[in-house]
Amino acid sequence: MPGVRTVILGGGRGTRLFPLTRERAKPSVQIAGKFRLIDIPLSNCINSELREIYILTQFNSGSLIRHISETYHFGSVASHSVRILAASQTPTNMDWYQGTADAVRQNLRNFIDSPEHPEHVLILAGDHLYRMDYRDMIAQHCQSQADITVGVVPVERAQTRRFGILQADADLRIRRFVEKPTSDSEVDSLISDLSYLQDRLPNIADKPFLASMGIYVFRTSALAEAVKEPECLDFGEHIIPRSIQNRAVYAYPFCGYWEDIGTIRSFYDANMGLLDTVPQFNFYDESAPVYTYTNHLPNTKVNESHIRSSILGEGSIIDRSDIDRSIIGQRCFVGAETRIESSILMGCNFYESAAQIEANRGRGCPPMGIGRRCHIRSAIVDKNAHVGDDVMLINRENVAEAEGPNWFIRDYIVVIPRDAVVPSGTIV
Repeated sequence: MPGVRTVILGGGRGTRLFPLTRERAKPSVQIAGKFRLIDIPLSNCINSELREIYILTQFNSGSLIRHISETYHFGSVASHSVRILAASQTPTNMDWYQGTADAVRQNLRNFIDSPEHPEHVLILAGDHLYRMDYRDMIAQHCQSQADITVGVVPVERAQTRRFGILQADADLRIRRFVEKPTSDSEVDSLISDLSYLQDRLPNIADKPFLASMGIYVFRTSALAEAVKEPECLDFGEHIIPRSIQNRAVYAYPFCGYWEDIGTIRSFYDANMGLLDTVPQFNFYDESAPVYTYTNHLPNTKVNESHIRSSILGEGSIIDRSDIDRSIIGQRCFVGAETRIESSILMGCNFYESAAQIEANRGRGCPPMGIGRRCHIRSAIVDKNAHVGDDVMLINRENVAEAEGPNWFIRDYIVVIPRDAVVPSGTIV
């Protein structure tokens, strides 16, 4: 769209998604067996005909930068561009990004100072799962003559403390905004009568709160003014609450599926939801495809196995195993007589050669992938993990939080980190 530039925030430390973020930024985490979270907003932008996209990165950004540069290159004559702006020290600023608004402030000149000065700036998070045509939101923003428009979804009371919660008039102008309310009384004060949204948001009776999606459209002049104050570090905590006092700030209600992939539990549940017969998020929609890096891999090979309601990544080999409601990533090997239940195996970045396998065995390390006679249930096995034979990853003690030398339990889910070695016979 002419007159609009897009900024995608590459995320901070992502501590709640640890250990998946131990060596990568949140937007670089794999989803659905082959995609990265960053592919979601980037694909939405491409499908919305937004042609100038900037990605702000800072923490553990190596794999994220590599994925973007290898995937989203349109050529010198293409009208699309995806540019990475990594955090850097300058003569006027020696600090790293201190928040979402600070990241935009430090890079503002990079995406508004040009002969084609944009009228509006769309700001997105890089770690959400949803499909949106941003043109509808931008159209409402222009029609209402808003300074700022905030994407919102209705949520239940149990979800309110994860998000910024707001109240809006029937004309959708935001009158109150609280970032992650903490007390019951504060949550109660934010209940909204959303009957005026019934036509746009069906089935909202059990969701009387409006939550910010972390998606914003700013009039460029309003953005430059809003981030000018150095103490305004974050959009949700500082910019939006201050702006509603003296600017036209409106809500854009979104009626589709949206999930903030902020924790191990939300990441796990979002992936498991993809295995439903009719999933709420559909990767198979050819009218609005999700793009990612193309691996030139052979088809998955399955030897005498039982597979139910699962996703199998390209280049995997499943040998005489039982796989039930699980996601198997690319280049994943699953050994004979192994059972995988309600789990996510992220696969491998490369195939081990025979020489590498033999060298690993010589030092007591099993091959990459899952060994024989294993039982894996409600677990996440990150990339390039070496899981030996007769391993049980089932949270045997049913504990909520725990960790060992090569494993973690987060919210009852067993997580094996990237490149971890799990010796034969291990029981978790």
